[in-house]
Amino acid sequence: MTVANSISTKAPLSPEDLQKIDAYWRAANYLSVGQIYLRDNPLLKEPLKLEHVKPRLLGHWGTTPGLNFIYAHVNRLIKRYDLNAIYVAGPGHGGPGMVANTYLEGTYSEFYSNITQDEEGMQKLFLQFSYPGGIPSHAAPETPGSIHEGGELGYALVHAYGAVFDNPDLFVCAVVGDGEAETGPLAASWHSNKFINPVRDGVVLPILHLNGYKIANPTVLARLDDRELEHLFIGYGYKPYFVEGSDPATMHQLMAETLDTIVTEIQGIQREARTHGFTDRPQYPMIVMRTPKGWTGPKVVDGVQIENTFRAHQVPLSELASKPEHIQMLESWMKGYKPEELFDQTGKLIPELAELAPVGDQRMGANPHANGGLLIKDLRLPDFNDYAIDIKDPGTVAAESTRVLGMFLRDVMNLNAEQRNFRVLSPDENNSNRLTPILEATDRVWAAEILPGDDHLSRDGRVMEVLSEHLCQGWLEGYLLTGRHGFFSCYEAFIHIVDSMFNQHAKWLEACRHIPWRKPIASLNYLLTSHVWRQDHNGFTHQDPGFLDVVINKKATIVRIYLPPDANTLLSVADHCLRSRHYVNVIVAGKQPELQWLDMDAAVKHCTAGLGIWGWASNDQACEPDVVMACAGDVPTLETLAAVDFLRLHFPDLKIRVVNVVDLMTLQPQTEHPHGISDREFDSIFTTDKPIIFAFHGYPYLIHRLTYRRTNHDNLHVRGYKEEGTTTTPFDMVVLNDLDRFHLAQDVIDRVPQLKHRAAYVKQMIRDKLIDHQHYIIEHGEDMPEVEDWKWQYYSGSNAEKSQPKTTVEQTSDKEAIATGEMDDSAASAHS
Repeated sequence: MTVANSISTKAPLSPEDLQKIDAYWRAANYLSVGQIYLRDNPLLKEPLKLEHVKPRLLGHWGTTPGLNFIYAHVNRLIKRYDLNAIYVAGPGHGGPGMVANTYLEGTYSEFYSNITQDEEGMQKLFLQFSYPGGIPSHAAPETPGSIHEGGELGYALVHAYGAVFDNPDLFVCAVVGDGEAETGPLAASWHSNKFINPVRDGVVLPILHLNGYKIANPTVLARLDDRELEHLFIGYGYKPYFVEGSDPATMHQLMAETLDTIVTEIQGIQREARTHGFTDRPQYPMIVMRTPKGWTGPKVVDGVQIENTFRAHQVPLSELASKPEHIQMLESWMKGYKPEELFDQTGKLIPELAELAPVGDQRMGANPHANGGLLIKDLRLPDFNDYAIDIKDPGTVAAESTRVLGMFLRDVMNLNAEQRNFRVLSPDENNSNRLTPILEATDRVWAAEILPGDDHLSRDGRVMEVLSEHLCQGWLEGYLLTGRHGFFSCYEAFIHIVDSMFNQHAKWLEACRHIPWRKPIASLNYLLTSHVWRQDHNGFTHQDPGFLDVVINKKATIVRIYLPPDANTLLSVADHCLRSRHYVNVIVAGKQPELQWLDMDAAVKHCTAGLGIWGWASNDQACEPDVVMACAGDVPTLETLAAVDFLRLHFPDLKIRVVNVVDLMTLQPQTEHPHGISDREFDSIFTTDKPIIFAFHGYPYLIHRLTYRRTNHDNLHVRGYKEEGTTTTPFDMVVLNDLDRFHLAQDVIDRVPQLKHRAAYVKQMIRDKLIDHQHYIIEHGEDMPEVEDWKWQYYSGSNAEKSQPKTTVEQTSDKEAIATGEMDDSAASAHS
């Protein structure tokens, strides 16, 4: 069927060029088959025998010849047009092709000096593939030139676009497998072109590789005709070109002409925008390439068609031990590539073919953008102390912690505007998460139509918002992997959407730690806000702190979790995370007005230690505590301190130690995490025999999991989210999960022996308070004034034993000023 952008071949390749590029492709195919099958006799200098074949055949052939075909032609483009290009292989297990091509161009041997470009090196190249002690079957961190983990499908295109943001000279060839194209993230990724500014961004060339089949079924897009595909991709905003066929000579000519046409169009788009400015979103070209599954492989095996069916997906020839004829077929297959024409007697690629590859850093396996740690520059950061909330007495001033952070991030954006290496991403939630000040420095990027009533949209913005967590995560990963920095804010409950993407990125980082030539990249920084305890208005669907449980599964060398209780600790943590390298940092902080606890000096010391005793809230300085009240998270901290206030009012002689945890990893032993504190320090802080009441932001089990080896674990009682939620009031959310001040106080009464027989009336009061609370919220639709307007009751003098409780807070019109943080310190003190 003829379509708008099918090209009539004009034979741009001379007969000599055609012969060479086909030979180069054959060499890559030969090496790919060898990796899947052979462990010896790499040049087939003797008849192939069973002992030359691996006992376990683990690999994927079906997609590989198409990947090799594209790689050879992009090499030609790089040399002809002096391109700065990298290659993203979306088909999950196309590893043989990526390894083969980087070996042919010489980069593989430069990174791995034992894999030499001769017969011995080729034998090692074959043996290591998908073999114990060797390398994975997909394009992994071990593969030169790769920024894309092939272990999971769906992210090739979004990674490619992330790589070209703020990289005006970068060209990314992004091959999308037709199986991969069925995933939700990939389907959304086509819209990334609405965020590309041709003045300051590079370009992605998507190549949809339709070879017809997944592991056992046809692929959806492969069964659409060309007209439907043309309409689909025009609708996405692309100009599709079709390259289709099975005859190598015809396909080489068609691919070469198509790519020449496309590069000319791309250069025209960029030249126009960079000369006259960017006004209208261009229609970027892309390619739909149809080739047979398992192209050039066995066509029929045991009377069954293989090529161009799903049977070519993995290993076309198996059971070699029981079917000697398959060994002969394998030998014929490999010899069909005519290795004697491709490699000399020593096993080295012949010079006239080797010269087809680019040289130096222009080789896609050697491009520094595919090893972003080579390019990374430190962020210029403002002094976070300049944004501090002035705290004279803890718990008397309220502020929106994430809005304060937004002011800091605004100036990070300003300071790095010239080098353009920092972006903030959020799924349509930047303002909702109170990061609005960032928009004072830059707008949201938007390359599609902009209407007069739109808010802070521009072609040149550097805040990225799209209602897809997958795209935010994928863009950021591509941005980081190519040497830049970023910050990703998200509603806590919906960060789960990228659980698997986080898994893959964490695995990538861990693998890179063991690859000397991979240099550390900037950390992936999450801010999880609109969190479980303040999703009272949206209800149960928005209430889930479980991402922490997912993160904690990863290696201690990679993950960090921070639960800053107020704005100053949040600033300190954010500054630390933006300076860090090669981690995944998860910060959980609320966006609502909340009481502030630590001045900046105390906040920095507290965050540096990761956890500590809050002496100003404790009264056990001269003796042993009767109970340790620990907390991690802003709302758990509030409820813990309110419980302490309640207990000290009713049991003045009760000795309470308050411990706050900001770095969750400190709870683990040093043997489990580098941030973990020693057993001796843990015992000193939490005691070896006193009850510990721990109010935690997330699911209680996580604290037990982190501390189960500690001496006093049997005395540890954790309150947290227990999957109780609805649309209700903020305080009712904690009541529903037994995390409120009254339940915490009751836990202390039940676990401190000396209170056992003297607290009956107080326990009854607690019961009545909870009943009053339930009646009040049903009648008034908001929390009781004594809850909404509670503030810390004790001065924070150096001698805590002499601290006196303040008078009960009166309920006045000052409530609103306190809630918004607009009341100054003197007014707050007078009000108290």
